[in-house]
Order: sequence, then C-alpha cells, then structure tokens
Amino acid sequence: MHLARVVGTVWATQKVETLTGYRMLVVQPLTHDLKKKGRPLVAVDTVSAAPGQLVYYVASREASKALEERFNPVDAAIVGIVDHVTIADS
Repeated sequence: MHLARVVGTVWATQKVETLTGYRMLVVQPLTHDLKKKGRPLVAVDTVSAAPGQLVYYVASREASKALEERFNPVDAAIVGIVDHVTIADS
C-alpha cells in the first residue's frame, strides 16, 4: 500500500462498464513523512474519499482486485482513509 493525498477529481463522460458507479480521484503520492513523492496519478475511489484526505492506495494487479469486477483496466485504487499518522523516532 502507498500513502497519498487526494488533490482533485476526474470527471469522465464515458467509462468502461466495469467502472460504472466508481469515482476517479487525482492523488499525490507521499513518503511516510508526508512529503510529495513523484507525480500525481488517477486512482479509482473504493472508500468515498474526499479532496484533502490522506489515503492509502494500491497499484498494479492489487488495484484491479480492489473492485468488485476483477477484470478491469485499473492501475491504482484507493483502499483506505488514514485517520492519523504518527512518525516514530528511530
């Protein structure tokens, strides 16, 4: 799982049938100390996340398994909303 912040929403006039009922959100991947990591990406929302929220997302094959229909063209899916982050000193 990867940490990210929801930074936007994608509006699609047409979707693949297996994505009907799912929203697509733009997420900014983050490091575990909440610094930006890489470029924003589009992820399918499976947990009703909102802009500004900290979330966990999965990628690749795990992302397609997060949806009800297993055969779908998904590369990233939001699977959890993060309530709190504590960074321990090492």
